[in-house]
Order: sequence, then C-alpha cells, then structure tokens
Amino acid sequence: MGSVPVKKKPTPKKPVSTKTALLEKTRDLELLQRITDSISSNLELDIVLKEIVALVVEKTNADACLIYLINEHKDALVLQASKIPHPKLIGQIRVEMGEGITGWVAREKRQVSIAENAWEDPRFKSFQHLPEDAYEAFLSVPIFSKGDIIGVLNIQYEKPHIHTNGEVALLSTISQQVGNAIGNARLYDEMKKKAMQIDTLSRMSSTVTSDRYIEEILNLIVSMTAGMMNSMICSIMLLDKKQGELKIVATQSLSEEYRRKANVKVGESISGKTVIEKKPITVLDVTTDPLYRFSTLAKKERIVSLLSVPMMIKNQVVGVLNSYTSEKHDFTKEEINLMQVVANQAAVAMENTTLSKQSSALQEALETRKAVERAKGILMKQGKISEEEAFRLIQRQSMNNRKTMREVAEAVILTSKISRL
Repeated sequence: MGSVPVKKKPTPKKPVSTKTALLEKTRDLELLQRITDSISSNLELDIVLKEIVALVVEKTNADACLIYLINEHKDALVLQASKIPHPKLIGQIRVEMGEGITGWVAREKRQVSIAENAWEDPRFKSFQHLPEDAYEAFLSVPIFSKGDIIGVLNIQYEKPHIHTNGEVALLSTISQQVGNAIGNARLYDEMKKKAMQIDTLSRMSSTVTSDRYIEEILNLIVSMTAGMMNSMICSIMLLDKKQGELKIVATQSLSEEYRRKANVKVGESISGKTVIEKKPITVLDVTTDPLYRFSTLAKKERIVSLLSVPMMIKNQVVGVLNSYTSEKHDFTKEEINLMQVVANQAAVAMENTTLSKQSSALQEALETRKAVERAKGILMKQGKISEEEAFRLIQRQSMNNRKTMREVAEAVILTSKISRL
C-alpha cells in the first residue's frame, strides 16, 4: 500500500455525563427503530442492506460501512453493500474464509476492534479497489441468522477512533437485525423463485409435448431457462457423434458473434468435458479458466460464471445446456438440479422429434408399399406380365421421371380408375 504517514494515537474519550449518555442511548434506540422499520417495510434484500448501510453511517458518524455475506458453498464472503456504494465492486469483491480481518471474523465468529493503523494488523489484507483500505480504525462484527454465521458487518473511520463499549454493543445489535432481515429476505426470494420455477417448468413441459418444430421448442427452452436462472446467456449445444463436436443450435443471446461461435471438440472444452463426464460442471470465471476456449469473446459479451449440464437420453449424452452469468456466481445444488431437469426436458423434446420422424418414415414406407403392391397387380393384369416385370416397370418410370415409387404407383392406380369410367 506504500508508506503511510505517522499519525497521533487516538486520545481516550472523557467520561460522558448522564445527560449525554441518555442522549446517546436515545439516538441508538432511534437508529434501531429506523432499521426495524426499514426491514419490516421491504423484503428485497439489496434494498434493505443499502438502507441499513446508510443508516449506520449516518448515526455512528463512521466514514464507511460494508456488509459481506457468506456464499452458498460457505467458503467465501462476497461484498453485498457499502456506503458509497461501489456499484462495480458489489458482488465482485470476494474474501476467502479466514482471509483478511473480515474473513477472520467470519471464521472465528468473533468481533475485531482496531483503533488505528488497521493496515498494520497481521490479519489485514488490502484489496486495492477499496478506498476504505486506507482507513485507520476498524470495527468488524459477525452477522448471525438462526445461530449460523452468514456474514460480517464492518464500519471504518478515516482517522484513529476508539470504539466504546456502547458502539460495539450497538453494532452487534444492528448485526442481529441485519441477520433477521437477511433471513426474511432470503425466505421471500426463495418463495418467489419457487413460484417462478414451478410456472416455468409447467410451461416448458407443455412446450416439449406440443406440435411445434424442434428448433422452435429448443429456442423457447433457452429463453425460459435464461429468465428462470437469471442468465446473461443460455444456450443448447447438440452433439455430433461422427464429428465428435458440439454445435450451438439454440440461444436467447442477440449477439451474432456468440451465435456463430465455432463448434467445440469433445474433450477440448468445458462443454465437452460435461459430455465425457456425464455430469454438471461449474466454472466461477470462464475468462481465466484454461479449458474455456473463448475467453476473449467472454470478456466482450461480459459473461463470467458458467453452469454446463448434460442432456441425457437413456444414459447417452445428446448435448449440453449452458447458463452464463454476468457476475461471479456460485451455483447452488438447487440451481444445478433445476438446470438438470430443464436439460432432461430438452432431451425429451429431441427424443420425441426423433420418434416422430421415425414414425412418419415408417408410415410413409407402409403407404408406399401398399400403393406399389396395388399398382403391380394392375400392371400384371393389364400387360399380362410377371410381378418382377411389373415392379421393374414402376421402378424405371420412377427413375426416368424423377418421381417417387409411391407417386408412380398412385398414377397407375388413378389411370386404372379413370379407364373404368
């Protein structure tokens, strides 16, 4: 971080009078009430966290307030709200469990209070993107929900600052409220997501069993999946077993460059690896993954995390369904399972189309055979020729006139009917 000027140590605060203490308690209660009102009036997590950060900074006179939440895999914390805020960094700053002061608080489930020179603490880690890294004082408390650690709440000061027992107690109480707010918001989001998933899967099931063309069905599937998964890009790639390649056949992306993306060889890409292993594969950042072949395109299209799941029919992979996000995202088991259900739906659509084509071909062959047999009988009777000669005559007419055997046979039958009139 470079040299930091030596600053005076914070002067311990003088004991406050009873009147001042009462005023501070009143302000604390007012802050807690306003946070409670904010939580009860809104169930959208991002909005609640943003309002809490603003209230904390306003009432504590802190220069910064940041809230980190633990991801689904419980191995890292992600910045979810901050004072300024940092719009490009929300959801992007990632702290491993035990990393930096924030990671240490999450791992140890204990608060940390530093009055000055926070960067000198052995647990400190600079992220360079955050101006708060240069701040002097640091107070960090864990956030709990139903007894489980779910995040960390930090307040920071540009100048040295001694955190009083009252300030520490206040921030701990706020963190409890934040934990309750997050629990309620996540429950609300889960309910909304479940309702949307049920509706989407229902509509998808109707689409798969409809009489639409397979191209239309697959494009509808990727569009619905993108909405359900909040995907930046969703695509279906089908497997050409002879060529050993995967080709994009459907995507909701408007990018022509992505649509024209080259086929990928099985075994030479993440999607190809999904085919070989026959199981879902997740990638946190495709722009840095050596197995992903199109990192330049990914940066241009602003796609980051990838979930790739196999489309299976009778334990055979026929393609893959891919979902890309615009930000780093740890896909949950539920999201992976949901995508697998969708991929299986797409595979069913493919199988239904194949069976339908086979059935149509079988029906066509049967109708052709009936017509040819009837035409042969007419020619044998009219020309007094053998069955083999009658068949060759129909075959020769088919080749000379570039007509199908069925068309020639039906013409013979029609001519015979007219001659009897």
